[in-house]
Amino acid sequence: MKDQFLLRKDITFLNFGSFGACPKPVFETYQNFQRELEFQPVEFIIEKAPQYLKNSRIALGEFLNCHADDLVCVTNPSYGVNMVAKNLNLKPNDEILTTDIEYGACDRTWNYYCQKTGAKYIRQKTNFPISSKEEFVQEFLKGITPKTKLIFISHITSSTALRLPVEEICQEARKLGILTFVDGAHGPAQVDVDLQKMDCDMYVGACHKWMMAPKGSSFLYVRKEWQDFLDPLVVSWGYEADFPSHSQFLDYHEMQGTRDLSAFCSIPATIEFMNQHNWEEVRKNCRELVQKNAVELCSILQKKPLSLVNDDFIAQMFSCEIDTKNPKELHDLLLQKYKIEIPVMSHFGKSFIRYSINAFNSQEDLDQLFSALKEIVSSR
Repeated sequence: MKDQFLLRKDITFLNFGSFGACPKPVFETYQNFQRELEFQPVEFIIEKAPQYLKNSRIALGEFLNCHADDLVCVTNPSYGVNMVAKNLNLKPNDEILTTDIEYGACDRTWNYYCQKTGAKYIRQKTNFPISSKEEFVQEFLKGITPKTKLIFISHITSSTALRLPVEEICQEARKLGILTFVDGAHGPAQVDVDLQKMDCDMYVGACHKWMMAPKGSSFLYVRKEWQDFLDPLVVSWGYEADFPSHSQFLDYHEMQGTRDLSAFCSIPATIEFMNQHNWEEVRKNCRELVQKNAVELCSILQKKPLSLVNDDFIAQMFSCEIDTKNPKELHDLLLQKYKIEIPVMSHFGKSFIRYSINAFNSQEDLDQLFSALKEIVSSR
């Protein structure tokens, strides 16, 4: 599969989780859309783009098991989180319940809007190591109070790379009448995402990560009864539209004026690429490789896993705490000296190193990482 990607051959790429990587056939489709746009910009933007976007929403709807009209294309998950946060109409003392292992950009978004409105962003403590899904759900739900307006939680966390039991949490929240918003930046194509079964109110996901679409391609799913409360971040032609469609939700958020829609238009191509290459089997093999090597990484770093190493919590990424006072310096050393691209991240006073595995990775890639870390540890 290495030949299917454009990644540099001299770099051991263990950081698929940050920005993904686009397969050659999908990238060619993307460039073809860009050329079509430039050949006849007026025809593309006014006449063709609405149908291309509809095709992408239909393909995504089938992939995620939801209605195409409940999805809107956004550039990245942070954009989708901002759409919801800005429109939530927070009041003083309203509470947003989340974990203490969420993505930094989302924490910042919620902190911003909570500070402006007087609401509270409640970061429920995660107790490590996590021993079961039931224990995690029980401890998380202790953070609910009569003031809880929304639960915001990652499907798969970023720095700690943990798959969280969002299905169970959404089920409990539904019983209590609490809105749920799942940050699925790492979800689609790394694990199965069935939005009907999950029964969340909102889900934001990246197509340019594990789905391997071109950069700047994501989506926001919103349950029908909540769609009309979402005003657009950019008020444009979709408001009081000259030719309104059947959906205010789509008009408000798709009709944004001049922009390059090529990444969004390429979504069906990336789903087709996965279908052609038996991606269910690819994911399974990657997951097995990730889990098989987790103990070795923890042993080298003399740390314990953050959770049980099984399918409940670990998919195609594994993260381990690492003792370093300068994460960027360690990242740069691994890249410059050992030619390994891997994130070393700070998260509230601790540092984590996280490897991601996709179709082009092998045991040799992880062995190279382990050899480099052993050398670094012994030298210090």
